[in-house]
Amino acid sequence: MSDINELERRITSALERIGKSVETYESGAAVDTAELDALKAALEDEKLVSGQLEERNKKLHAKLEVQTAELAGELETQRMATAKLDMEMQRMRAANEQLRTSNAALREANERGVGEPHLINKAMLAELEGLRAARAVDQAEAGAVVETINTLLTQAAQAEESA
Repeated sequence: MSDINELERRITSALERIGKSVETYESGAAVDTAELDALKAALEDEKLVSGQLEERNKKLHAKLEVQTAELAGELETQRMATAKLDMEMQRMRAANEQLRTSNAALREANERGVGEPHLINKAMLAELEGLRAARAVDQAEAGAVVETINTLLTQAAQAEESA
């Protein structure tokens, strides 16, 4: 029973406090309309700034995606040029190895005093293949340099357009 009395007392006290707050609000707590208007204006300004920042953020993300795609394309071009250069280097190494083998066989034939025409022909073919491979390597290197220069020129043009 004492619990019920205690609860009743607490509820009555809370209701009295609520009543006093309502009376205070209704009677004397006049809202400063100028301050309220200023706060509303500040809120609108912040909403506008926030919207502008969101738009700018969207534009920057779009620009980032475009640049990322461009860089991925340029990277793929560079990878292809490097792969071609590597392939040509492997070809040149193989041709040089063939040339070394042919020259060794030719030297052995000369040491024995036997000049074999097929070994001379083989050595000349190996040398020609080595020269072709070296030329292909030079072309692949030049192609890689041209691709790099084109990439740099494109980036410079884009930077100039942005500025």
